[in-house]
Amino acid sequence: MFKRQTFQGRQNLFVSAKTATPIPARHPALRDALVQASLNPQVRSIAYLASANVASEQVELDAVIVQRDEGHFLLDVIPARRIRDLEQEGLALIALSRLGLAPLTLTAEEIRLEPRFTNARLVWSYRGAHVPIGLRLSILQILLDEGPMPLGELLKSIRSDRDPAPAVMALACVDLIILDLVSHPLGPCTMVRSRS
Repeated sequence: MFKRQTFQGRQNLFVSAKTATPIPARHPALRDALVQASLNPQVRSIAYLASANVASEQVELDAVIVQRDEGHFLLDVIPARRIRDLEQEGLALIALSRLGLAPLTLTAEEIRLEPRFTNARLVWSYRGAHVPIGLRLSILQILLDEGPMPLGELLKSIRSDRDPAPAVMALACVDLIILDLVSHPLGPCTMVRSRS
């Protein structure tokens, strides 16, 4: 039983190139929001704040903080909100107010907006794909030399003995390249650019 709980605990932790520490993500909507934030070029980092002090009392926050170009935000995923009693909720609001975090509130419907929802899930499914260093350098060099280009054109430009598409998706997951996941379903016309 202990091993099963340990495995389940690891399964609930979210890690990406933008997280400094694993983030508890027990709710599927929160996990989807974290995937989308990890693939969003406007998001610079994602942090987790377990608790904070209000006066002399330790308050459990369980807060996800998203740093974007325009500031730091509290990621408030409505279906994943914790249920707190009135006193706990009041203390949590005071703590968050003192931190100066504006809420970035997302509903289940906003998280599931297409084509971003399906595109993000598809790209994220390649997060563990092994990318040989030669292939990685080749993809990044093409984007540096040629600039942004459609995905189909990039894939044709890559000389490799293996399908380069999983490598491109994996590089997006580690924040080295940016894919346009919002405009259209992922395909040959999807724009790709270097992160730098």
